[in-house]
Amino acid sequence: MKRTWRPSPFIRASVALHLAAGVGCLVRPRSWPVALGFVVADHLALTAAGLWPRSSLLGPNWTRLPAPWAARGAVALTIDDGPDPEVTPRVLSLLQARDAKASFFCIGKQVERHRSLAREIHAAGHAVENHSYAHAHSFSLQGPAAIGADIGRAQDCIAAEIGEEPRFFRAPAGLRNPFLEPVLSRLQLRLASWSRRGFDTVNGDPGAVLDRLTNSLRGGDILLLHDGHAARTRAGGPVILDVLPRLLDAVQAAGLRTVTLRAAQA
Repeated sequence: MKRTWRPSPFIRASVALHLAAGVGCLVRPRSWPVALGFVVADHLALTAAGLWPRSSLLGPNWTRLPAPWAARGAVALTIDDGPDPEVTPRVLSLLQARDAKASFFCIGKQVERHRSLAREIHAAGHAVENHSYAHAHSFSLQGPAAIGADIGRAQDCIAAEIGEEPRFFRAPAGLRNPFLEPVLSRLQLRLASWSRRGFDTVNGDPGAVLDRLTNSLRGGDILLLHDGHAARTRAGGPVILDVLPRLLDAVQAAGLRTVTLRAAQA
């Protein structure tokens, strides 16, 4: 089903507030301090919504799988920031050994650097999704033209390698602004965040990462790990390689199964 952009109630209220503030200043010029205060408060609220990765205030956001898939015991394993030539092949081997499927949110420039890895992910039956082209820390500060160019470039380079376009987008660090949803609608992408994350880019303790992912694990959860920018264990290895086998064992023990986001979209 083709997506069209419809402003969220929160965005509509923000626009209405700006219009009311403008009209109020025209009718009663001396009211501008009050109007300015409302506008500033609104911008702070918009910023806070963008800094909350699981928020749906700025537009649709997958934080869990659809209810029918949750009822079937499905969970989505999502893996960000690759492909990485050191880590990704080993992640693929671990997934294959347990017949598990994952959604890889790949950085466009990493796909260009490691084209064969992107094709390998796809050939193994996993989904390759869009995690921006540059993964810039300033992503959420950019305007619509820059955001559109970055996401579109990633969309194009991924499609050129695997032969199909990503269907989902995840913002760098989950941070975004009100300009993102119109861009995603135009590109027919859906925003996806997560239910549980292990903070495995900053925490090299496999037990702590695993606990965050498996505490009260249930159907419908979207789990986040990283093959790129992975923290290192005390032994020096990427923490995902220690966590992933134990996570997949926990999923199986709970009577759950892994699916890709695009499988759950169907």
